[in-house]
Amino acid sequence: MSLAAPPRFHLAASDGAHLTLESDQGDLAHLFVLEDDIIRVMVLPGGRLDMGRTWAIAPGQDDTPPEGRDRFDLSGFSLPDFSQSLDDGVLTIETGQIRLTVRLAGLFCAWEIKVGGEWRRAARDRQTQAYNFGYWDHRVRHYLRREPGEQYYGLGERAGDLNRAGQRYEMRNIDAMGYSARTTDPLYKHIPFVITRKPDEGLAYGLFYDTLSDCTFDLGRELDNYHGAYRGFSADYGDLDYYFIAGPRLDQVTRRFTWLTGRPAFLPRWGLGYSGSTMSYTDAPDAQARMAEFLERCAEHDICCDSFHLSSGYTSIGARRYVFHWNRDKFPDPAAFARSYADQGVRLCANIKPCMLRDHPLFEEARSRGLLIMDPDGEPAWVQFWDEIGAYLDFTNTETLVWWRDQVTTALLDHGIAATWNDNNEFEIWTSSAVAHGFGTPFEAWRAKPLQTLLMIQASRDAQVRHAPARRPFLVSRSGAVGMHRYVQTWSGDNATSWETLKYNIKMGLGLALSGVSNTGHDIGGFSGPAPDAGLLVRWVQFGVFMPRFSIHSWNDDGSVNEPWMHPEVTPLIRDLIKLRLKLIPYLYTLLRAYHRDYEPVIRPTFYEFPDDAICARENDEMMLGANLLVAPVVEPGVSERAVYLPAGAGWFDVWSGALHQGGRTISLDAPWDRPPLLAREGCAIPVNIAEQHFARPADQRGFWVFPHSGEGAFTAESYEDDGETAGGPDGAWRLDVASDANQLRVHVERRGVVVGDMLFLIFPAGEARAIVVPGRDVAEERLSDGRRQVRVAVPG
Repeated sequence: MSLAAPPRFHLAASDGAHLTLESDQGDLAHLFVLEDDIIRVMVLPGGRLDMGRTWAIAPGQDDTPPEGRDRFDLSGFSLPDFSQSLDDGVLTIETGQIRLTVRLAGLFCAWEIKVGGEWRRAARDRQTQAYNFGYWDHRVRHYLRREPGEQYYGLGERAGDLNRAGQRYEMRNIDAMGYSARTTDPLYKHIPFVITRKPDEGLAYGLFYDTLSDCTFDLGRELDNYHGAYRGFSADYGDLDYYFIAGPRLDQVTRRFTWLTGRPAFLPRWGLGYSGSTMSYTDAPDAQARMAEFLERCAEHDICCDSFHLSSGYTSIGARRYVFHWNRDKFPDPAAFARSYADQGVRLCANIKPCMLRDHPLFEEARSRGLLIMDPDGEPAWVQFWDEIGAYLDFTNTETLVWWRDQVTTALLDHGIAATWNDNNEFEIWTSSAVAHGFGTPFEAWRAKPLQTLLMIQASRDAQVRHAPARRPFLVSRSGAVGMHRYVQTWSGDNATSWETLKYNIKMGLGLALSGVSNTGHDIGGFSGPAPDAGLLVRWVQFGVFMPRFSIHSWNDDGSVNEPWMHPEVTPLIRDLIKLRLKLIPYLYTLLRAYHRDYEPVIRPTFYEFPDDAICARENDEMMLGANLLVAPVVEPGVSERAVYLPAGAGWFDVWSGALHQGGRTISLDAPWDRPPLLAREGCAIPVNIAEQHFARPADQRGFWVFPHSGEGAFTAESYEDDGETAGGPDGAWRLDVASDANQLRVHVERRGVVVGDMLFLIFPAGEARAIVVPGRDVAEERLSDGRRQVRVAVPG
């Protein structure tokens, strides 16, 4: 094709929500009007669709079939009415929220979003060679103009700043053990979704590129004088199939993208508790004794623990690891071992890996049954894996899915293992000769590595559901792709032990949450490198207790183990911080329910809640936990105070002192080791568990920390309630309606459905002096030792 003659398109077909453009050379562009706020563009140079199915798109749905969803399947979308016109070579499509214009000569798109009744320019394709119609190579490319002041977010877990502007990122899932949270790229997850925020124009939009290819985003790092300021997406293979999601607010973009890619899993409540973990215990020759010692130390130090992540040493033969193989020298009776933990209320989550070493006891069975990714000559596609050569299982083969489910069941679940920890599942396949089964349509395996990860965790989930259909399954996965939130909790991989990691892991978690993956966390204390000193461990725990996933996990260079009691001088502080975590479980669980039901992220950058405050968009180390708690982690050594910017538009209570501060300014908070800096928005109530907690003796008593308006105001708060584990079981809620004026606080308390107990405790800041009235309820008030007012309300069922 001559560069001087870009393709000229014409409108070839218009069938409801689907418009087809065709060039004289046979190139195709498909436009799909899916929602008022979502339009999809599929550009196919040469007219050929490379991969006809998608595993990412599941609008408001719980799942996709293992074999995927046809790319032309529009089910689940509302397919709204829209207008279209063709004038002087420009096609215009207009919904209630988006106006898309397409210049047919060369195919150039421009997007506008309706804000307050007026159209505002959002995005425009680059004026030169926006798509690759044979201009360069075989790669998939899309270039847009880069406008001054644009901010870019998303892309899942990325190292560095939360605003990705000026950077270049590669999506190529890799085992990046000991990574720098400030600079390392690529990392573990494949989420080709970027949010553009244009603060000067008061709008935001999202672009999701539905591809399984290794791909690259350049967000202003590259310059080329011949094309002006631009940014670009490129993929090694596949199709250019992208979704434009109009905001106009950033929070709307995140929720809508989450909805587009499926309903988040509502995992059991116990997955929010502290989870112990380390490589060292199961790698030791006396592994079962070391595991028993962990429970003994939890009891000794009263460390409350809900689960333990069983590292892969339980599968060892010599120094190597063999998935589903129990080392009976270490664990003579796996079922009895699992019972010993269950008896103490601690669930085991066992590590499983998708690669079989060539001397695995089941390798020949897997090979003879065609369960492995193979070379064209019939040999396994050999890869380097854990100090030995092996081959990956092929999850695009239905037989492999069945075999995997059976192995998860017989090797783990039947022994009493509660959950699966899907690990080392980046599927690092680099050779072009490896072939995946493709559900009967073979393809080069390296073209869909993230798909293997997604299908692996789907198969693990299916095994758990079949084994215990009455219970909601719990799974963890290190690697993943778009859609992983439908199945698992995740974490930021094998981080390095440093203050810098603590600082930038905050941003990594927020990037994931903005990208639809909100049930996430980090290895507390750092996984790889030196053991954390007492100060770093305490500060990391102070931050970690506010993340959906809270696990202390390590493989320290010196053989030590990150444990709550590793530094005796701070063990009581760690114990009490873990108990603070348990106190906050009702709030976290309510947020997880909202994530599942309403697609709201659990953790959020401050600008998510306060988009009109420009200071919130500056790089910072704070985060919102839900809409109402402002968490300010300490990320520097040797400090006892923390400067915190309070977003404008709200008042902020110091949770510990009860002092009320006005927003729009920076304050300094005390930051002792025993008390993380924490603020609550004026006009909210935080559901908490006020029962005294001890190891192996769980207790639950519902209360609310109430932070009322200082003057006139009203708000509503809820605590979602169920048994924490049953699938589709009865549920309920505690509900507060709080109205205040200068003289009194009037609190209406309501219980709905199944709730904990028949008593509710309302806890007010120490400085609250107004009369507290709870109409129609028997109440009793007392002053707590820290000066706060506690009102006990009888609410019989």
